This record gives sequence, C-alpha cells and structure tokens, in this order.
Amino acid sequence: MSSIRFIRLLALVTLTVSSLPALAESWQGVGEMPLDYRAYVRDFNGGDDRGLVEKYFTTDTQMISGSGVREGHKGMNEFLAWAHNGVREIARPQVVMWDKDHIFAEIDMDFVASKPRPDFTFGALQAGDIMTVKFFAEYTVINGKIKTLKTMTWKPETGVTKAPKLGSHAGQRAAFLAYTRAFSGALPDQYSSFYTDDVKLQLSSVGNLDGKKAIVDYYTKMFRTVRENLEINQIVFDENGIVGDFVSVFTASEDAPDFVVAPLKKGESIRVPVFVYYTLKDGLISRIRVARSGTPTR
Repeated sequence: MSSIRFIRLLALVTLTVSSLPALAESWQGVGEMPLDYRAYVRDFNGGDDRGLVEKYFTTDTQMISGSGVREGHKGMNEFLAWAHNGVREIARPQVVMWDKDHIFAEIDMDFVASKPRPDFTFGALQAGDIMTVKFFAEYTVINGKIKTLKTMTWKPETGVTKAPKLGSHAGQRAAFLAYTRAFSGALPDQYSSFYTDDVKLQLSSVGNLDGKKAIVDYYTKMFRTVRENLEINQIVFDENGIVGDFVSVFTASEDAPDFVVAPLKKGESIRVPVFVYYTLKDGLISRIRVARSGTPTR
C-alpha cells in the first residue's frame, strides 16, 4: 500500500468515527501485521511498562504527541512512570488498520485512578475515577519493533465507548482495585458509582442496607469517627461476581465507644479478616455479602 493510499484510509476512518458515537471493533489491513498488535495491547494492559518498552520499541524510538516528544527507552520509561503513577491505562482498540510498515489504531483509552492525581494530563482524578479518552495512534514499525509512535486525542469522554466497570478484563480488575481505594479514602461519589441504585449490603454486625443511599449514609456517618481500610489478600473475578479475602482495618480518628466491632479510642485500630462476595449486574455491584473469616485483633 502506498503512503498516499494509507493516509487516505486514515482520513476516511477519522471522518467515519467522528460521525458515530460507537463502533464495533474492526481489524483489517494489507498482508501480515508488521508486529502482533493484539499481543501488544495485551501486554500494554498488563501494566509492565518497562517490559513493554523493551519488547516492542526500538532503542532509538520516538513517541510524538501534543504534550511533547519522548526519545528512546529512557524517555518512554520516564514518561510512562509519571503518567501511570496511581493510574492504570487500559487500551480498547476500536479500529485497527495496517500495511507492511505501519499500524493505525483508533483506541478508547480508559484511565483508572487508584489515588488522587490532580496533575493528570487529561484532568484531575480522584481514587475510583475512570476517564475515557479517544486516541488515534500511528505506529511505524521497523524489523518488528516500533520506531515511531504518533498520537493525537480528543477531549475526554467525547465520542468514546464505555466498558462495563467491573468484571474479569484487565481494566475491570484495575477498576475494582480503584473502587477499594475510593472506599478506603471515604470518597462516596467515587465508590458509590460502582453500585446499582438498588444495591444490597449484608453485614452480620449491622443487618441489611438497601439501596445506594443507605450504604453511603451509613459509611459517611461511620467515617466521621472510624475509617475503614481494605487490605487485599486474594481476589477472584468473573463476569458475574467478585470474591475477595480481605482484612478490614478500622482506625478511630475520634473516640468511638459505641463502634459496632469493638470500642475504640482515638488512634486505636482493630483488624477484622473477612470474606466478601460481590454480585455483579451489568458491570456494577448489585449485592455485597460480608462474613468474618477470623478473630478480630487489635
């Protein structure tokens, strides 16, 4: 394919996606891909940035974007370390095209925050936030490795598809970890965005809490004196549910003589091992069942 024909195809794709809110995933090209882009996306979503750069990029690679030019492995690694500090980046290709030397991709990129990033490139993020940005990326490939990566973006949340928040995909697993950080950070707008409106929470020490508002109200009141931090031992994911082996660490910010687990003085903590089963509906939590799995320890 000539460069002129390739550029015309890119222009056609750009015009097409600008007129549609969402597209079914499409992969098409001439001959074999110059590199295995499906494997690249899988490894990109795996979160090992240094391994990705070493495996897929030439040592003299260039990444060119609106925010600047990054040179070589060092420049790429420094940029990715900054960009992914507390943020998982998950690529969901929508359209992929190629010839013998190039790959073009339209990508809906999810940025999943597990800690506050007020300085994030596309806008401030809190733990539990998920921001999706439309990317257009053109890769020039030499001998099976990326020599040049050029990217451009649209305004966040413009013309993008949205994946279900929770499930077994890499991005959905990252989203659940972000949910636990939002909950531990007492951020009700963020953690409650992972619930259905009619979510039910079953706590042996409290009883049943029905609905998103009831859960938020209960924890907002509790967090005034006692904060809960979720430590993760093990999690199992599928499309219908999430099962976790956790330790709930309750720490009193004020004296809490009536705390439901045990009386706590300011600064005291108590650790409670729990099993938690989350039932999912359309990628959101519709039911939470909590059971103690060991003896609380101070």
